[in-house]
Amino acid sequence: MSTILFFLPFLLIYAVFAIYAERKLSAFIQDRYGPMEVGYYGLLQTIADLLKLIQKEDIVPKSADRKLFLLAPILIFAFVFAGFAVLPVTSVWEGAPIQTGVFYLLAIVSLDVIGIIMAGWSSNNKYSLLGAMRSAAQIISYEVPLTLSVLCVIIISQSLDLQAISAQQGIWTNETNYLFGIKALGVDVTYVGGFLSWNVVRMPLLFFAWLIFFITSLAESNRAPFDLPEAESEIVAGFQTEYSGFRWSVIMLAEYGMMLLVSLLGVILFFGSWNTPFPNIGSLKLAEWTSGVPGTWFGHLCSGFWLISKAMLMVLLQMWVRWTYPRVRIDQLMSLGWKYLTPAALVLLLLSGVWRLFMI
Repeated sequence: MSTILFFLPFLLIYAVFAIYAERKLSAFIQDRYGPMEVGYYGLLQTIADLLKLIQKEDIVPKSADRKLFLLAPILIFAFVFAGFAVLPVTSVWEGAPIQTGVFYLLAIVSLDVIGIIMAGWSSNNKYSLLGAMRSAAQIISYEVPLTLSVLCVIIISQSLDLQAISAQQGIWTNETNYLFGIKALGVDVTYVGGFLSWNVVRMPLLFFAWLIFFITSLAESNRAPFDLPEAESEIVAGFQTEYSGFRWSVIMLAEYGMMLLVSLLGVILFFGSWNTPFPNIGSLKLAEWTSGVPGTWFGHLCSGFWLISKAMLMVLLQMWVRWTYPRVRIDQLMSLGWKYLTPAALVLLLLSGVWRLFMI
């Protein structure tokens, strides 16, 4: 409950600033004048859009299934928001007391397909239905390599608990962390801490698993270059064609919420979670100084700061990709997922299992 109470207001504030940041980034990359010139540093552009969405008329097509049409955006957001319940925000704040947090997170997030199909079908619009079907096919297809990449971390960590996976990448655990061959090099990872304890450093194979995770997370979030369900030039904004005003903004809030959720999950699994990036170097206890003691207010502040900061960098990377790479075709999208990412993830999963077997 405490995690939910933290993320609900944070998600709303984050969405506003993320929209502003993405427009500034797009203006910088593509020389767009609106976000750079309207108002002080382009601030009025975002404020004007927010006021417009709040004031726009909530239109429901006459031939649409009204109940399902109105319920679909809420379901999409609810399923995405439910995923935040099990995230370990700080070193002792465990979120929901569940030891299968990874399984819950992957299961609950995949349910947003129900809301997307509901939105497209209830609109009684062929373009909306086509967009919903393409979106469902895309999300379901890319969930396979995404789950396989997450399984690589689970095999190495031997845990489904997100907090336990986080603790293994820091300096405050008493468990043996030498599953990655670094002990043979004479490096005490538990004592050194910092980025040397992160999964992508301790187990370089997981860096390639993260690459697959990142690519598939773009498809899960309907982000470019995999934003076919929202491709305005192709299918008139996909499953949300008939939505306007506040309900359209709820769907957009769910998309930005999914961006943040997959970024947080990627940071927790691969990049040290709430642990500091600074290692202990000789007498310089940088890891200890920038982590704080778990359970203290300073420890909460430091761990929360590192987790959110890393996640924001991942969100920024997603935005950078959107305004840099062109959109792929539907056949290219499906081919990438099934012919390349899924076999590569299976190979990484096999290698992770072999590594784990021989390192015991």
